[in-house]
Amino acid sequence: MPIHRPTILLRLVIASLGVLFVGPLGAGETPVDKSGYNLFRPVPENLLRDFDTDRPDQTEGPRTLDAGHFQIEADLVSLTYDRTTETRSRSISVAPFNLRIGLLNNLELSLVFESWRHERNTDRTTGETKRSSGVGDFTTRLKINLWGNDGGFSALAFLPFVKWPTASSRLGNGAVEGGLILPLALEIAEGWHLSLMTEVDALRSDTGRSYHAQFVNSVSLVRELTKKISVYGEFFTTASQRERWTGQLDAGVLIGLTKNLQLDFGCNFGVTKSAPDFNPFVGISCRW
Repeated sequence: MPIHRPTILLRLVIASLGVLFVGPLGAGETPVDKSGYNLFRPVPENLLRDFDTDRPDQTEGPRTLDAGHFQIEADLVSLTYDRTTETRSRSISVAPFNLRIGLLNNLELSLVFESWRHERNTDRTTGETKRSSGVGDFTTRLKINLWGNDGGFSALAFLPFVKWPTASSRLGNGAVEGGLILPLALEIAEGWHLSLMTEVDALRSDTGRSYHAQFVNSVSLVRELTKKISVYGEFFTTASQRERWTGQLDAGVLIGLTKNLQLDFGCNFGVTKSAPDFNPFVGISCRW
C-alpha cells in the first residue's frame, strides 16, 4: 500500500526515536510467532521471510536469517585499483564470502572469510613492484535483531564482531580486532528502502602496542524497479585519529533469479584521496 506523503516525515522521526519503544514499530498486523524455532528445528518454508541480503552495499542490514536456515553471500570476483603520487595498487579477491546461520528467531551467526586475494603494489618513483597472494582474515559476527524482523516500517539490530588474524604474510596486520555495528532500516515509501549504519572498531595501531578507534558511517538507498530488480546508491565513510578520513560513493544492481537466489554487480568509487579509486565487483547470494 502506498504511503501518503504527509506521513513519510513523521515515520522517519518515529523510527529514529525507536530505541525508546519496545517491539517493532508500525506493524500493520501481528506477525506469526516463530520463537519456538531454532537451528535444529528450522522455520517451515511457508513461514520464511522475504529473501534479504547484507550485500552488495557496504551498509549492513538489521534483519536476521530465519532459524535453522543458511545463507551464503559472496563476491564471485572483486577488483580494487588505487593510485597515489607515490604508489599504484591493484588487488583481486576471488570468492570472499559471508556464511550466515540462523540460530534463533532474532539471532544469527556469521562467518566471514576472504578465501583468496592477490595484491600488486608498484612504487611509481623506482618502478619496484611487490606482489602478495593468499587467504585473508576470518571474522565471526553475531546479529541480534531488536525489532522489525517480521514486519513494520523499521528494523534495528545490534551486531558485535571479532576479526581473527588468519591472513597470509603481508595481507593482514596479524592482530585480533573487533567492533560493534548498529544497522537501521526504514521503508520510507512503496518500493523505497533507506538503510543507515554506524560502527565503531577497535584497531591495532601500527606500532603494535595499542589500539585506536575507527568510526564508520553509511547511508544506502534502494529502489525496487520490478519484483526482481532493484538498484541502490550509497555513501560510505570511515574516520579515526590515526588515519585519514575516507569517503566512497557506491552504486549497484540486484537481480532476483529465484526466491532464494540473487545475483548482483556494482562499483565503489573513492571520493577522497585516502580511499581506493574504484572497486568493481560481481556477487551472488543463496539461501537454503
